[in-house]
Order: sequence, then structure tokens, then C-alpha cells
Amino acid sequence: MISITDLRASYGPLPVLFGFDLNVARGETLALIGANGAGKTTTFAVMTGRLKPQTGRVSVNGRDIAGLTPMDIVAHGLALVPEGRQLFPSLTVEENLLVGAHSRRSGGWNIERVYEIFPTVAEFRHRPSMALSGGQQQLVAIGRALMSNPDVLLCDELSLGLSPAAVDIVYSALQKLRGEGLTTVIVEQDIARALSASDRFACMRHGQIVLSGTSRSADRAEISNAYFGMH
Repeated sequence: MISITDLRASYGPLPVLFGFDLNVARGETLALIGANGAGKTTTFAVMTGRLKPQTGRVSVNGRDIAGLTPMDIVAHGLALVPEGRQLFPSLTVEENLLVGAHSRRSGGWNIERVYEIFPTVAEFRHRPSMALSGGQQQLVAIGRALMSNPDVLLCDELSLGLSPAAVDIVYSALQKLRGEGLTTVIVEQDIARALSASDRFACMRHGQIVLSGTSRSADRAEISNAYFGMH
């Protein structure tokens, strides 16, 4: 489903990604973990067309999408739930959801389906998004991404800035999607949360994958060593 090969990228003269490979199977949830500056969000920037790689391939469903525009990448079945949610504050919840349908990609997700799986979102459909709590806004951001009918869902720092109770709600909602056949990649700094919500993990440090494995059998001490670069 997702195949990343020898991915290298930089911001101007500053190298950020130093050539790594990563594969995610269809229907799998992968947690991409690592400290600030490890390269997680930059990887998402390349995958979503916001940053062109220097070298490497990013293939989704067998097609290399590296270097395509963000609009073209959405049309090829990849959707992002961005860090900080980035909703339109003056639009209602429902209007924000409809923004996600602009790609007109065919599939089973529509506004009724989003309301069915996230009933809390349906309750607030006519409210401005800025009137919602952070956790409620995060559910709307996930729903907006689903409205593009993606094959791959990228979730960037879902827990950032949320209360523990709100994080529980968001990850409970994400758990519902694991039975929907979506391929999901979660960027998350909370190691325990990331492992509990995923099938596999990949730990980044200094722009490379330094450790990967199944989340169920993960060795927390080994992950901590890889995360912080301890030997």
C-alpha cells in the first residue's frame, strides 16, 4: 500500500531526511514515533506534496506520488489530519466537513457516514468550529479527511494540546476506523499511546528509521534507547 524508498529531503541547505525505507501494508496502522526534530512531520510533508524530496520514492497503491501537488496526492487517495487541526474557524462543523469532499473521489465516506461513526460531531454540525473544544475539533478534522474517501490516512500529532480526557476520546474514535480497512500512519510523541493504537511502529531519529517492529511485542526500553539515542 505505502512504500517509501531511500527518501531524502531538506529545507533549503539543511538536510532533514537522510535516506530511509518504510513499508505499510493495506489496512495496517503504523505509529511513526520520535522526538521533536526527528523527521516525522517532514516525512508527512513529503508524502502530502508540501515538500519535494531530493531523492527517493513514495509509492501509494504502486504509484509514485513524490513531487506531485497536494491536490493530486489527495486525488490518489491520501489524506492528512494536520497538526493543530487547521479548521476554518468561522465555518460550521458541517461546512468544514464538506471542504474535505472537494476532491470528489468516489468511495464509501460521505457526511452521513461521518456522523454515524462520530455521533458527537453530528450533535454540533451547525455550530462554528471555533465554538468546539479541542477534542471535538480534532474529531471534525478526522472527519474532514475521511470526506475525501482516502485509502491512506495520515494523522499528525493528534494529542497535541489536548487534555488527557480529550486524547482518550480522539483515540477511541480512531480505534473505530481500524475496522474500516483504512491504512493509517500516526505521528505521535506519546510512545505508550502510539503503541496501543497501532499494529506496528517505526522510530525515527535524525531523519532515519532507527528501530521498527510490531507494537504488541515492542520492548519499551529498546524503544526509549532508540528514541533518545542512548546506547
